[in-house]
Amino acid sequence: MVMSIVDVTDKIKLGISACLLGQEVRFDGGHKRDAYIIGTLGEYFEFLPLCPEVTIGMTVPRPPIRLVQRGGATRVLGVRDPTLDVTVPLQQLGEKTAERLSAICGYILKKGSPSCGMERVKLYDEQGRSIGKAAGAFAEGLIKKLPLLPVEEEGRLGDPTLRENFIMRVFVYHRWQQMLNSGLSVARLQQFHADHKYLVMAHNQAAYKRMGKMLAEVDAAEVKVVSCLYMEELMTALKKPASRRHHVNVLQHLLGYLKKQLDSEDKAEMLEVIEQYRDGIVPLIVPITLLKHHFRRHPHDYIERQFYLSPHPQELMLRNLI
Repeated sequence: MVMSIVDVTDKIKLGISACLLGQEVRFDGGHKRDAYIIGTLGEYFEFLPLCPEVTIGMTVPRPPIRLVQRGGATRVLGVRDPTLDVTVPLQQLGEKTAERLSAICGYILKKGSPSCGMERVKLYDEQGRSIGKAAGAFAEGLIKKLPLLPVEEEGRLGDPTLRENFIMRVFVYHRWQQMLNSGLSVARLQQFHADHKYLVMAHNQAAYKRMGKMLAEVDAAEVKVVSCLYMEELMTALKKPASRRHHVNVLQHLLGYLKKQLDSEDKAEMLEVIEQYRDGIVPLIVPITLLKHHFRRHPHDYIERQFYLSPHPQELMLRNLI
């Protein structure tokens, strides 16, 4: 059987904008409670909520703020009172939060917020005209300090591909933290790489090869430095969602481990299902489930350790729509 990858008795910690959990902390005294986050993700993650505006001392309710281009820089200013400038406190809070919440494995931010929005927050000129998009000040500070941390806006979690990609990265980040906590060594780093081979290949085959070369001749004296470079390469590769073509390539590779075990009918069925996935007729979960069925009947020690087949709890049904 493919190994289990989650222990819900010790939930993975995620930072989150407090309003998404139903806390009435928005400028108008309201909230933006997200039923999917609370009801579904809450079964697997422990949320650490924070409202940046409240944390820096702003009231509830409070004067609205927005991003404004002033003097070549993006500022967070009051809508009615442009002398209200909370740019620096929000940026510094993002950086301090990154340091204080070092044990988190991801962050879910409120879209469109001048503090929490990742990258698509409305940007205005000083005359109040919309002139583009920018990142919220808190989010900017957080990501600056933790550039490899999986971060996503709640609005984008409605996209099945982006949702699966974010949660997959959270679990990878969590396994990385577990590996570091158990004591970094050359052997553990190389095993981590081997266990994630096909998961990385589904996203970026060139990156997988570069990472392999990086680890091929690493020794204990340089393992810490190399591990940092490796993690940067890994999380950068995984950030771009895997394409259907790359998934097909990985599925075909995995099928190769069964070429001596399956009869002609089983092989034909497996190839047909992979082609149906390629053509968009069935979702990814279909060929994955069939492969796992065959590997249960014909166990393979190397494939047993591949997180590609079970990157996150199946109950989340993240591959059912991609």
